[in-house]
Amino acid sequence: MTTLHGKTAMVTGSGTGIGRATAERLLAEGVRVIGCGRRARPADLPEAIAWQRTDVSDTEQVRALVAEAQKSLGGVDILVNNAGIQIEKTVPDTTDADWEALMGANARGVFLCCREVLPLMIAAGRGVIVNIGSISGNSADPGLALYNASKAFVHGLTRSIAVDHGKQGIRCNAICPGWIMTGMADAAFEVANNPSAAREDALARHAAGRFGKPEDIANAVAWLASEQAEFVTGQTFVIDGGLSAASPLNPALF
Repeated sequence: MTTLHGKTAMVTGSGTGIGRATAERLLAEGVRVIGCGRRARPADLPEAIAWQRTDVSDTEQVRALVAEAQKSLGGVDILVNNAGIQIEKTVPDTTDADWEALMGANARGVFLCCREVLPLMIAAGRGVIVNIGSISGNSADPGLALYNASKAFVHGLTRSIAVDHGKQGIRCNAICPGWIMTGMADAAFEVANNPSAAREDALARHAAGRFGKPEDIANAVAWLASEQAEFVTGQTFVIDGGLSAASPLNPALF
C-alpha cells in the first residue's frame, strides 16, 4: 500500500487501457480522481471517478478540465498525462492532418496539461507529474515515425519540468512502457508484413515471458506518485518485461 490516501489526481485518456487502469488503481489507493477523454464517459467507469469530456490538444478544453478538477476535487496533487494516439505511418506517408492529430494529443496535450496544472502545484508547494512516454521514444519502432518523435518530446519535457520546478516541491517523471496489450499494440503489429510472426518474435524477446498489461504501468504510476518515491525525479522508467535489455539476437533461437 502506498501513501496516497486523501490525495487528488487528474488522469488524461482514462477511458481505456493504461489510463483506465491508472485511474482505478489510484482510486483503490484512496485518491480522489478526475478522468477525461475525447468521448463521453464510459458506462462502466466507476462512479467515484469524476469525468470531463476533453480534447487535450485544445487549450480552452484543458483549462475547463483543470477548473473542474479544482471545483470537484479542490486541486490537483497528481497529474498523469496518459492521453495519446498512434498513427502507423513513415515520414513520407504522413500528412499535415496526421501531424496535427498526433502531435496535438501526444505532445501539445502533455504540454498544455502541465502548463495549466503547474501553477496550482507551485502555489501549493508540492505536486507530482507522471508522463506516459514509451520505449518508442528511446529507440524507433518501424512505421511509427511521428509516434516515436512525440514520445521523445515527452521524455525531454519531463526532464525540463523536473529541473525547473524541483525546488518548488514538484517531482516529474516519465514511464516508458513497452508492449502493453491494448488496441495501440494490436494496431502496431498489424503494420508488419506478417503480423502473426511479428507478434511471436516480439514475445520471444521478452525476458518476462509475456507482454505487459495496463495494470503493470498503473502499479508504477502509483509508486511514483507516492511519498515512497520522494527522491525520484527527472527520470524515464522503462517497463517492458526485459525487451530492451536483450541483444538484437532472437533469444528463441538459442
